[in-house]
Amino acid sequence: MSFLMGPALLFCPADRPERYQKAAERSDAVIVDLEDAVAPAGKQRARGAILAQLGSAGDVPELDPSRTIVRVNPAGTEEFEKDLHCLKHTPYRHVMLAKAESADQLKKLEGYSVIALCETAAGVLNAAAIAAEPNVVGLMWGAEDLIASLGGTSSRTDDGAYRAVALHARSAVLLAARAFGKDAIDSVYVNIPDLDGLALEARDAVASGFGSKACIHPNQVAVVRGAYAPSDADVAAATELLDAAAGAGTGVFQFQGRMIDGPILKHAESTLRRAGR
Repeated sequence: MSFLMGPALLFCPADRPERYQKAAERSDAVIVDLEDAVAPAGKQRARGAILAQLGSAGDVPELDPSRTIVRVNPAGTEEFEKDLHCLKHTPYRHVMLAKAESADQLKKLEGYSVIALCETAAGVLNAAAIAAEPNVVGLMWGAEDLIASLGGTSSRTDDGAYRAVALHARSAVLLAARAFGKDAIDSVYVNIPDLDGLALEARDAVASGFGSKACIHPNQVAVVRGAYAPSDADVAAATELLDAAAGAGTGVFQFQGRMIDGPILKHAESTLRRAGR
């Protein structure tokens, strides 16, 4: 299974059905959230909202199932079992598992295409085993829940940069995902008004290898899309480099004073893929 959504995934509280369509229209995929975005007292109502927006036959949903992900509560909880019971009566088969911590948990989601959200110490340490599961299509990491699981107080320093432990988790989840050929999704940027900071972080996500980034506000979508869309100059440079490689006919060659080999050509190919070429 492959993850073909992105690059901008937008969370929407499941108990706010009036926002479903707007979230879908403004993003590349919507994550209907049954977990942290919904208070405990509202979870049953949230599941009811997901069911209520289906057609009378349950097969004509308001949201496109190919562009909809439902974040369910952590495995082993009563709410998780209720979430799965709800989903069985819907056409939605893309699921994000909150606080994924072991490969065994993924076996309970057989038949679903799963994004495993590694946001606890156990989840990060077991990221590789989780990524190896056949029904996992991607891994995402979460900074704030991770720090909370460690007993900390903040994932970032006063200047807005991630603390070392958060950066370690980000890298570990990315490496685990890509080692097993799965997509990696970068965590949300919680400072909503700081679009410049989001742009900087999103550009780093692109350069590091994350296939997409999650958003918590519609205003963040355009910034993330902008980070993932190569400029005309980037596309022209990548095209020129690959044309030169085709003409060189050797594994290693010089181009504009630089030594060019396989990894650099893959960077250029990645640029063209993001440009839709």
